Amino acid sequence: MFGKVTVKKMLNGLDGHLGEDDYSEPLEILINSANKNNKFNMFGFIAFKNQLKDRLKVRSKIYSFIKNKDLPCPADPVFVTGLPRSGTTFLFNLLSLDDNYRSPRYWEIMSPLPLTKNETDIRRREWKINAELKFARTIIPKLRLMHHIRAQTPEECELIATMNVRSFVFMCMANVPEYVEYLKDCSFDSVFLWHKRFLQILEMNGRPKKWLLKDPSHIGHIPEILSAYPNAKFINIHRNPIESVASFCSLTKNIRSAFSKNVNPDQIGDLILDFWQHSLNKGMLEKQKLFPNQIADISYTNFIKSPLDAIKGAYQKLELDIDIKTENKINEYINNQKLIEKEQHIYSLAEFGLSKEKVEHHFKNYMMNYEF
Repeated sequence: MFGKVTVKKMLNGLDGHLGEDDYSEPLEILINSANKNNKFNMFGFIAFKNQLKDRLKVRSKIYSFIKNKDLPCPADPVFVTGLPRSGTTFLFNLLSLDDNYRSPRYWEIMSPLPLTKNETDIRRREWKINAELKFARTIIPKLRLMHHIRAQTPEECELIATMNVRSFVFMCMANVPEYVEYLKDCSFDSVFLWHKRFLQILEMNGRPKKWLLKDPSHIGHIPEILSAYPNAKFINIHRNPIESVASFCSLTKNIRSAFSKNVNPDQIGDLILDFWQHSLNKGMLEKQKLFPNQIADISYTNFIKSPLDAIKGAYQKLELDIDIKTENKINEYINNQKLIEKEQHIYSLAEFGLSKEKVEHHFKNYMMNYEF
């Protein structure tokens, strides 16, 4: 191992400035698990350490900003959910074309404070974040193919959750089985407390009609979401888990391979299968308690066949309006995407010690209840 990450180093200069102590338990479990199970290379050690430290610094800035302030509740959110690698990003990008929605940009999640005062501040921060992303794509060449990120694009919530040290981001970066077990059943109430605080800060520069948010793991935390956002609505896309699991395993392997010397594909396969089965089972139970106009389910096959029709159906189910301007923007985006030549992301279940039958067995309840 190149080195060891320690709790003491992570909290150096920050302890006492992070608000409620909802971070120390997962932080200790994560660090112990990372040190125990990984042989980080130099880049991996630095990247893992800096990811943790930087997110705690962001938390510290947010706590200093909101302390003793009585901020209004954020605008009501719409959450896009579904297994990772199931079309959620494409759906999210199309929905973000609706001017009624606002999503956090990647640069805002990574560097929300101090608040930007003008376009020059925004461009400066975007440039810095894009430079960091360019370096990451150099280290992980297939990252652009699997999940292309730019500073100015709408981004998912799992990076917001890193402020609480409760996020599957760390599962992608390192082999941390003890931490993953902790994630499966720990409370996410504090995650959405800070999630809410983050949106409150963004609203200091303007309040949207609705927030549009996305994170595959949200499907396992519906009660905590509703506790923070009672009027939340959900659009849940369903793809055959045989495809989703294999694709997410490939993403995890490629990221870990840039960080560590001991990547085990079979271990990745078993961990991914177990974690997402657990999240989906929790979500299936909790979804039954939602009102009919709170949840819309979309078949991946139908969505890819006719994206606009699927979105219009979801809007109708959720009692939301879609205007002709948004429809035209969605059609234009889809037509432009068809013109872009894309390199194929190649992966297989066998690469991770999995089979079609094994995945179907783990997700049998899910596959019996939804159309893909």
